[in-house]
Amino acid sequence: MVKKLIGCAVVLLLAGTQMLNAQVSTSAVPFLLIAPNSRAGGMGEAGVALADDATALYWNPAGLAFQEGSEISISHANWLPAFNLSDLFIDYLAYRRQMPELDGTIGASITYLNLGTFNRTVNDPTVLETFKAYEFAVTAGYSTKLSDVLSIGLNGRFIYSRLSPFGAAEEQGKGVSSDFSFDVGMLYKPTTLEIPFTGLDIGEHFSAGFDLSNLGPQMSYIDRAQADPLPTNLRLGIGYKIISSQFNNLTAIIDVNKLLVRNRGDGTSDPFYKAIFTSWTDKPFREELREFDTSVGFEYWYGSPRWIGLRGGYFYEDPAYGNRKFMTFGAGIRYDVYGFDFSYISTSEQNHPLGDTLRFTLLISWGGISAQPTEVTPTN
Repeated sequence: MVKKLIGCAVVLLLAGTQMLNAQVSTSAVPFLLIAPNSRAGGMGEAGVALADDATALYWNPAGLAFQEGSEISISHANWLPAFNLSDLFIDYLAYRRQMPELDGTIGASITYLNLGTFNRTVNDPTVLETFKAYEFAVTAGYSTKLSDVLSIGLNGRFIYSRLSPFGAAEEQGKGVSSDFSFDVGMLYKPTTLEIPFTGLDIGEHFSAGFDLSNLGPQMSYIDRAQADPLPTNLRLGIGYKIISSQFNNLTAIIDVNKLLVRNRGDGTSDPFYKAIFTSWTDKPFREELREFDTSVGFEYWYGSPRWIGLRGGYFYEDPAYGNRKFMTFGAGIRYDVYGFDFSYISTSEQNHPLGDTLRFTLLISWGGISAQPTEVTPTN
């Protein structure tokens, strides 16, 4: 049956994002929550307070304003490798360019999730036709500095989901839908920040950011009355450069994020402009805190200029709200304007859908600081 085929496609996708989370299972296009690039993927899937390359468009568009020159980044991952499906993969292409004439930086990206090829049957195993299921999102963004230490970024996004080119049984229409959404983010990178009563200045080492993503109308396929909300997500994070010297640099980052979706229990959900408030009040406060996912990551760079990096991280999700727990590892190299990164997910559970996931990223930077994080002048 067609419904079964569509269901298979959805299950495959949900297994890799928030497989057991009741909120995400009733939101549309959860592929928008998949961490797209290898660098952040190697740091526990954290990045909102770092956001210093073209993929800032995903993690925090405000990070674009602090970047110079231009960059293009291409990422690929075979998704849910435990299923051994060669045609289940996600690709991500991002581009950013500094535009002094616009007093800021622009960026664009394409996210493409290939769900594979499915057979259409009706009342018996006879294959009537085959079809391809996929989803993609095209994003454009702009970021500018509000001051020397604070920036803001905005994204607009077109979303297209093609789970099936036809309906099921007597249903009219197709399992195809499109929608739009937008994001807003801010990034704070102080040059001086003194901790009270200590005399310690952590300016040039500390950063903080937030990103509110996937704000937009509900998405439906065949029945508008059964529309699902987009996976509106709030991400908060801080970063700190533990070591900053000519040859050795070590950065730690922490992200927490919460899905801002409120399901009413009657098959309907609040629109996004209400859910960003009501999703905080539908449970006791302690339960609301359990809905936060936590990502912790570290990145070490060696060289002057930096040329080899090592990364590690951990992702934690409460057992009652998804129970995803995994360690991440990664590495990267930089040479002139070129860069290459990869990351690996290690899970403690055997046959976990995300276990042994590998991401690969190729990037090219030119016209500014070459394919590597911003250097920081050592402090005495």
